[in-house]
Amino acid sequence: MSEHEVDRSVAHGHGAGHDHAAGGHAGHSHGVAAHADRRWLAIALTLITVFMAAEVVVGVIASSLALISDAAHMLSDAASIVLALVAMRLAARPARGGFTYGLKRAEILSAQANGLTLLLLGAWLAYEAVRRLITPAEVAGGLMLATALAGIVVNIAATWCISKANRTSLNVEGAYQHILNDLFAFIGTAAAALIVLLTGFARADAIATLVVVALMAKAGYGLLRESGRIFLEAAPADVDPNLLGDTLVARPAVVEVHDLHVWQITSGQPALSAHVLVDPGGDCHAVRRDLEGLLRHDYGITHTTLQVDHAAEAVLQVTRSGERTDEAGHCDAPHGPAHRDEPHPH
Repeated sequence: MSEHEVDRSVAHGHGAGHDHAAGGHAGHSHGVAAHADRRWLAIALTLITVFMAAEVVVGVIASSLALISDAAHMLSDAASIVLALVAMRLAARPARGGFTYGLKRAEILSAQANGLTLLLLGAWLAYEAVRRLITPAEVAGGLMLATALAGIVVNIAATWCISKANRTSLNVEGAYQHILNDLFAFIGTAAAALIVLLTGFARADAIATLVVVALMAKAGYGLLRESGRIFLEAAPADVDPNLLGDTLVARPAVVEVHDLHVWQITSGQPALSAHVLVDPGGDCHAVRRDLEGLLRHDYGITHTTLQVDHAAEAVLQVTRSGERTDEAGHCDAPHGPAHRDEPHPH
């Protein structure tokens, strides 16, 4: 077996495996076990479900859209937590068959569902609130205020429970955003109820609902944007691939880095692959270990696949289109820019 072939075998097989065993799990540790996450989410789900049932009854009796909207939001809270719990179980299943990463992206599907429900529910509540602004209904301010204050207490408890879980997971963050927005909703509802009691201004109920809708839209958009980046395999938000490529090619003995890909398997689990060319006299194994160490320590990337080859003087050829190919034909259709230790465009 040639030195190049040995390098490919080590980089794709044993090298990645040893790196993962030594530092990968440490890099992915979130400080909270999966069963602990499920316990905190289950407690929050119980609190929300019980209070939601009571709030629907009170909202109808008080004729308060703000209370009914809070109850509807709590229903979406409960659904988001159920989705999070189901997604956690799916994501915990080992990789097998055609699912080589397992079902880790079930969590991202859950986050997208949470974001979408926030936007759809917000649209319906906005419509109802505008109707109430045009034709205000009589609201029982005292009952509305008492229920809102109780809701604040329940949501503070539920928010605290989910804050104890692993919020680096976009899935858990989705459930957290649902409940945090519900807490703001109850605060707004309490303020509106106080205005109704003191002034008789019934439209305060609808205005409070619109404030909540704005918060829901912001949280929903954020979840869809972040989960969408993962599905589209964009680089993590805190990693600039161009700067990363320039950093790698600046390491000793590295001549060029191309076919550089950085993406996230799921939230908090970045991965990277690249083709690296080193000086003809350079040590491919030492270069690979150096680059893996840099990626692990400086970027927190422990899932790495690096193909490391020697760059012969006649290996790279520039075509009229500006593409580069090597003798083995590896880069017939290169993806992204080639990074070299010299001025180059991105």
